[in-house]
Amino acid sequence: MSTRYPFTAVVGMDDLRLALLLNAVSPAVGGVLVRGEKGTAKSTAVRALADLLPEVAVVAGCRFSCDPAGPDDRCPDGPHEAGPGVARAARMVELPVGASEDRLVGALDIERALGEGVKAFEPGLLADAHRGILYVDEVNLLHDHLIDLLLDAAAMGSSYVEREGVSVRHAARFLLVGTMNPEEGELRPQLLDRFGLTVEVAASREPEQRVEVVRRRLAHDDDPVAFASRWAAEEGALRARIVAARELLPSVVLGDAALLQIAATCAAFEVDGMRADIVMARTATALAAWDGRTDVTSEDVRQAALLALPHRRRRNPFDAPGLDQDKLDETLDRFKNDNAPPESTESTGNEDDDDPDPGPQGPGGPGGGGGIPPQGGAPDGAAGSPQASQAPEAPETSGAPSPAGPGERAAVQAAEPFRTKMLSVPGLGEGAAGRRSRARTEHGRTTGSRRPQGALTKLHLAATVQAAAPHQRARGRSGRGLVVRRDDLRQATREGREGNLVLFVVDASGSMAARQRMSAVKGAVLSLLLDAYQRRDKVGLITFRGKDAELALPPTSSVDAAAARLATLPTGGRTPLAAGLLKAHDVLRVERLRDPSRRPLLVVVTDGRATGGPEPVALGTRAARLHAAEGTASVVVDCESGMVRLGLAGELARELGGSAVTLDELRADSIAGLVKDVQGTSRRAA
Repeated sequence: MSTRYPFTAVVGMDDLRLALLLNAVSPAVGGVLVRGEKGTAKSTAVRALADLLPEVAVVAGCRFSCDPAGPDDRCPDGPHEAGPGVARAARMVELPVGASEDRLVGALDIERALGEGVKAFEPGLLADAHRGILYVDEVNLLHDHLIDLLLDAAAMGSSYVEREGVSVRHAARFLLVGTMNPEEGELRPQLLDRFGLTVEVAASREPEQRVEVVRRRLAHDDDPVAFASRWAAEEGALRARIVAARELLPSVVLGDAALLQIAATCAAFEVDGMRADIVMARTATALAAWDGRTDVTSEDVRQAALLALPHRRRRNPFDAPGLDQDKLDETLDRFKNDNAPPESTESTGNEDDDDPDPGPQGPGGPGGGGGIPPQGGAPDGAAGSPQASQAPEAPETSGAPSPAGPGERAAVQAAEPFRTKMLSVPGLGEGAAGRRSRARTEHGRTTGSRRPQGALTKLHLAATVQAAAPHQRARGRSGRGLVVRRDDLRQATREGREGNLVLFVVDASGSMAARQRMSAVKGAVLSLLLDAYQRRDKVGLITFRGKDAELALPPTSSVDAAAARLATLPTGGRTPLAAGLLKAHDVLRVERLRDPSRRPLLVVVTDGRATGGPEPVALGTRAARLHAAEGTASVVVDCESGMVRLGLAGELARELGGSAVTLDELRADSIAGLVKDVQGTSRRAA
């Protein structure tokens, strides 16, 4: 077994370590979501936590880790008699992004269940994680149906497996820890709210700290056992402190003054529901126990707010999580109990440690990190202001003209986004779960049955009975039970929705900048990006102007990254339409190799003009026909305006084998037409 990197050897990341330790003290806090760029040791810190958790007592031989002091009366391995049990280390179970439903919740032997009435159940990862840690790396990339199962288990503390009238239930209470890179897409709000705390991590910009990180990592890789032994004493001390804090936790008093501050803070930041209040109360109580106190102070409430509220406040999809700390301090001061005793700022840990690096002591001071989480964005005290619903602002340099060409104009701000009509890919796909186009999925309405290919996941009961019925006499059936063989089983085929790759090809030439048209165009593209965010699509962005086209954003699940690129997009120059379409063709060719099951939707935003170079119109036509020949679903957003309309965007749509919509028709509340699906790709221009 490999030796994990010690928790106390992690350099920096005080707030991440504090959040993890608070959950170790009080699992009721509800877990941690760790947001940060790649290569910041998120996974290393989380995995190291498992070695600090106290041992748990379990019923001997129980596959579901029942507590011998109070065994689950509905445990599939039960009933259990009361007894001392056996002690084992707390488990950390990792849920892979590509795991199947059966691997997560467990699987029933359908053939034995139907033929013998026996609940033969193989536990899944939720059973393994009971009374331990369930760790999901890249949790934002997890399939929707697995997220739904996690939500149910986290909410009820139990996992249910239902298969055609046969059900198994077992306890599943675990500490949910997830890591994610926001550049790869955000989480669904329902799952985001299930994480008790959230922290943002980033690589240090201090050379000395970066040197220490590299030094320790190399030392661990050279000799993991020797490196771990150097930190064994510190690990033991931190483990003992967790145990002491757990024992003190029931004695901590959460007074009315602290409760009032918690309620006032949640109300001030307009969080939805009451879960934030409860999580803040539990976090503040755990902070007091961690510091060895029995009373909750105002500083505990402040630190709890910084950990529990950033991901719960109301914000637009493209807004970075964060809190206005001036507003937080003002709220806490307004509801502070004037009669409360002064709060101590002295350390209760190792007071002789003056080294700013945590060193061997790890997060042993008051509050561990005790700092303010790096929220990754500017304060948003005006979250409820009209500006909060606008497009994201460009960086300070975006207002200056780019030196790319003499005819280029500075980037303009996008118009206010709106709700768009649904654009979908025709036919029936088999891509990743989403909310855009029709697809064969594991979840959805049942449309038929087929013989299972591999493991049976969704039984079609009627088709199975129909297949087995003619053979009952030959199989010697004598009782009431149905004699079922493996060949009789039928898999249910279901239809739901999939996410697509929406590739935007945006005309940024000089003709688009006329009469402030680009502001409306950016607003339309931003609206389509919001729609892609809600429908769980991947997005890419290509722009063309001047002499060439540029892949501004390779296909990604992060639509906010696309919005940021859009905000800084300047305009000017000629219109190399063919270059934009050819660049899109190359991008889609590569993506078909990377992810062949995800169907693309090409969205070309242009007025249809093609200028620059020899025969620009003919080249644009030939490039469009390449997409049509490969069956790429496409739609052209016609940005032409004015009294005289040339209809060039409509001609381009016909060459692409798709359809065209105007900016006005793109609005969901427009009366210009019905919802427009992308036309079948087999249709070609006459």
